[in-house]
Amino acid sequence: MLTNRTTLLFRFFIVVLLASSFSSCNKQKESTNIEVRKPNQFGLAVDDLIEVHDTIETGQTVSDLLSPHGVTQQKINEIEKKSFEVFHTKKFRADDEFYIYAKWDSVETVKYLVYVQDAANYVVFDLCDTINIYKKQKPVTIKEAVATGVITNSLYQTLEEMKIVPEVAIKLADVYAWQIDFFRLQQNDSFKVFYEQILVDDKPVGVGKILAASFTHRKENYYAFYFDKEKEGGYFDDKGNSLRRAFLKAPLKFSRITSRYSMRRFHPVLKMNKAHFGTDYAAPTGTPILTVGDGVVIETGYNGGNGNYVKVKHNATYTTQYLHMSRIAKGIRNGARVSQGQIIGYVGSTGLATGPHVCFRFWKNGKQVDPLREKYQSSAPINKKYKAEFDVVKKVWMEKLSTVNNQLTGVSNGNHKSKS
Repeated sequence: MLTNRTTLLFRFFIVVLLASSFSSCNKQKESTNIEVRKPNQFGLAVDDLIEVHDTIETGQTVSDLLSPHGVTQQKINEIEKKSFEVFHTKKFRADDEFYIYAKWDSVETVKYLVYVQDAANYVVFDLCDTINIYKKQKPVTIKEAVATGVITNSLYQTLEEMKIVPEVAIKLADVYAWQIDFFRLQQNDSFKVFYEQILVDDKPVGVGKILAASFTHRKENYYAFYFDKEKEGGYFDDKGNSLRRAFLKAPLKFSRITSRYSMRRFHPVLKMNKAHFGTDYAAPTGTPILTVGDGVVIETGYNGGNGNYVKVKHNATYTTQYLHMSRIAKGIRNGARVSQGQIIGYVGSTGLATGPHVCFRFWKNGKQVDPLREKYQSSAPINKKYKAEFDVVKKVWMEKLSTVNNQLTGVSNGNHKSKS
């Protein structure tokens, strides 16, 4: 027989056990068979809660989101104060999604606010008991994908016609920035590319690294293989030479050449023949202009004919200049160090210009030359101690690229597929 003390302790244990089976937000259903709820996409058990799903409007605050659902200003102040530690509510951006989960018992009680930063990342404002704010990330899957095609207009438009995200074109342009002038692509140039496709909830949300590619331009094949045994990953050709060069092929990623370096060109504004010591790239106003190489800014400002411009000294031999900018980028001033590919300004039509473009000028040993005719050495080739490993990687990708080519014989508009 149990003593009175033992009986009391037993009853107390039962009460505690029952109480622990319930929480203010995620309590299980009362039934003989305990039902375990399946969490929603944010890992929350919200079966008995009301869901509100919307997007943030310009200027909306956390108070604007929560006040209509009965959250007091005092609690909102606590949320804002506590959010400093994890994710400040002032970082909410217009058009981003948010979810509110609330309990309805005669009055509405908000249990969660979820702010969606992007396809994978989100912030949970847990208001169940004490306020708890934390960041989470959905599982991200990376799959190998392949795209092949024949250029019909531009790389960007070709991929768009194939319903492949434009990010692949941007990544390819980055990989081949030193080898291929993407403003001079010809019809029937072609490409094959293996790349990382990023998926969240089994849906494509982005593009990772280019893994391997072959680009046929002007009947010449350009290979690119990603290899990461060096201090940092990089791209190498089929001979093991780095694709990186001292200078990019052009100061814009996507555009078209409207006028080349010439000793005698008809000037569209002055209406006379005049030497043109630059290369004009037409692009929409505001398009970022990139410095083609590492260097130091030696001139910035406004000049009547040149408009807003920046001049960069790269070394004792080479200097470049970028004219007609709509504006110069923040932080670009005399003496500033710049890195290859850094944004130094934006396309405009200031000075003597009939439309938005950048006039790109290139000096070698103090004399202006045509940059499209210059030959530049590549960066260091594969380190000898990694050459054997690289050759194995290259062989695998060459076989894959060859297989894709055989599968797609006769295809004119390209093909796209994913592999696990």
